[in-house]
Order: sequence, then structure tokens, then C-alpha cells
Amino acid sequence: MSRPSAAERVSRFGTTVFSEFSALALKHGAVNLGQGFPDFDGPDAVKEAAQRAIRDGVNQYAITTGSKDLRQAISEHAARFYGQQVDPDTMVTVTSGATEAILDVILGLVDPGDEVIAFEPFYDSYDANITFIGAKARYVPLRAPDAQHAQWWIDWAELEAAFSPRTRLLILNSPQNPTGKVFTREELERIGALCVKHDVKVLSDEVYEHIVFAPAQHVRPATVPSLADRTVTVSSMGKTFSLTGWKIGWVIAPPPLRDAVQRAHQFVTFATASPLQTATAAALRLPDSYFQELTANYLARREKLLRGLREAGLPAHAPEGSYFILAEISHLGFPDDVAFCRHLVTQVGVAAIPPSVFYSPDHRHLGQRFARFAFCKTDGVLDEGARRLRDGLTKAR
Repeated sequence: MSRPSAAERVSRFGTTVFSEFSALALKHGAVNLGQGFPDFDGPDAVKEAAQRAIRDGVNQYAITTGSKDLRQAISEHAARFYGQQVDPDTMVTVTSGATEAILDVILGLVDPGDEVIAFEPFYDSYDANITFIGAKARYVPLRAPDAQHAQWWIDWAELEAAFSPRTRLLILNSPQNPTGKVFTREELERIGALCVKHDVKVLSDEVYEHIVFAPAQHVRPATVPSLADRTVTVSSMGKTFSLTGWKIGWVIAPPPLRDAVQRAHQFVTFATASPLQTATAAALRLPDSYFQELTANYLARREKLLRGLREAGLPAHAPEGSYFILAEISHLGFPDDVAFCRHLVTQVGVAAIPPSVFYSPDHRHLGQRFARFAFCKTDGVLDEGARRLRDGLTKAR
């Protein structure tokens, strides 16, 4: 009897939901409001910096921790926006995107048999990476806004019950994909108290850190005293600078934690594209006006898509951050969110993502009442998507 071709650790993983629905969108000529990448380019100055670096011969391996200039720019950025003091030589590692950084953190800090707490819905690589390590995920669902809660909220009894003697790591994502929740300082302090009590480290995924809408404010967990010496911050340049294909990310952590992550990184990718590191340093040093305009532009896009969804009969909660909106679909009579999203892409001509795939099997029903739409698109695409939703769903009712 022949052995299976695939290792057990990957045997339960199929094609990602993003690939599936992007392929359906292409096949049916749908407006793609599913996968979360901008359909517009980043700043010319940043692209020109990459071209200049290539012409100037910045084309060989960077040192494995990342180019000195980029590590210095990451340190400057932390001080500029968060008042966080970061030693670029001992606290920073540059990675090939935040997704690689997340794997490096879990490889560096978690052993087989350990437990990792994550809030759901979750970014799908968290579950895969925990599985790769042979650890066990303990999922705590964020609860949807209701009459008592204006924003997505935490059931603190559920969170405390998720800790055990085997808990090694807690994963935070703020602003959160796909809910758009931005964790408050009070929430982070309560999480910090639990992590201190149980001696648990934190992975803070902050790739949407500059896409936050007032009155919400992004608080970096590493600046909360109880979390400062136990938090590994992960971010990247792709979302902030609309250059997701560059895959430049980074880790910031106290030296002992950075060292553990670096030990993994050196054998995952070793080093990251050198000319793109030079350009990312230039991006992080753009003036405040760039970051302010980024937020203002995304706020306008958020309002445009919210209006379109509501006019199409899809009640939607305004996200506090990120560029995703979860819209209610439970009143439309579909068996679940997957069936709705397949109908939407094939019959209405709009692609969205079914968020139940971002939940563990025990909590999947919580995501089946929503569909996730991305507003990181040009006005013309958002307008056409809203028109198709309004026309297609009105006819279906």
C-alpha cells in the first residue's frame, strides 16, 4: 500500500478561499470585492526608490536581519507614531511579508503540544501555522455588535477560560481582519493582565495600523506596560503603501524574543529582497501628510461601500479599521455564507468572501450570517459593485 503524497500537517488544507473566489470572479467577469489587495498602485516616490536601488547595484543578499537602513527606518517609525523606543540592531528583523513573520514568531516561540490562543474570526495563516508546529489552537470568538455593544466585543469569561498551563502564545490582530475591530487600551490592559498571570507571550499583527478611522485609535500593544516585555509586533508595508506584491514585513521585539524569531527566520527565507528594503525605508519616512491622506481616502471608500451595501439591503457595521466590511446576510434565506457568496459571484457578478472559513469548526456558525467585502478599490470599481449588488439582490428578493 503506497503512502499518501502529502504530509499529514498539510493534508487538511485545500485551496485558500481567496484563490477560489478570485478564480470564480475572473470566470464570471465579477467585480472583485473579495480578496484584500488594492487595485491601485502605491506612491511613485517609493517605486522610484526601488528602481534607483536596482540601478545602484543593491541586488545581492541583504544581511539576514534586514538592511541597516530599513531597520533604522522601522525604529524611527515606531518612535514617530507610538513613542516606542526600538533598538534597530537588537530588536528588529525584516521578513518577506507579515505572513512569513507570523510563521517565524510561532516557530521561534511555540513548541509541539503547546497551546496558542487566537480570536476569531482570524486571518487564515494563524490556524495553518499553529498546525505546522504541532501546537493546539484555543479559539475565542469576538462577539458581534448588539444592543449592548457598539463594537465587536470580548466575552472576558470565555477568554480567561481559554488559558491553561500549556498556553504559550496569544495572537492579537488590531485593526482586525475581517471584523475591522480596533482593540482599545482598556482591552489591551485586561489582556495584558491575563498574559502576566499565565506567563504568556503575545504576537501582535498590526498590518492595518495606518488604516484606522476616528474616533478609534490604534494602540500598539507593546506600548502597554504589562505587554511591553512579552510582545512581538508584526507589521508590513503592503497595506500602508498599496504595494502588497512586494512582501516586505518586519518583527519588533525585546532582544530575547527577537533572537528566537531570528533563529527561525534565517532558515525560512534567510533574507528579503534588497532593493525593496531600500524603497521601504523611503516609504516609512514619507511625511505625515501621506499617512493622513491614506486614512482620509480609505474613509471615503468605506462610506461609499457602506452606502452601497445598505442600499442593496445588506445591513453593515462600519469597521473601526482595516479595509473590510462584514455585511449581514442571514435575512436573505441562503443556507450559509458560502452559498450566498457563490450566488453573488455567479448570478450577481460581485465577489465577496464567506467569513465562516475564518472560524474554527465549533464556532463556524457565527460567521455564516455575514459576507466580507473589501473596499481597497478605486471609486469606479466600488460604484459598479454597488450597482450590481443593488440591482441583483433587489431582483432576488
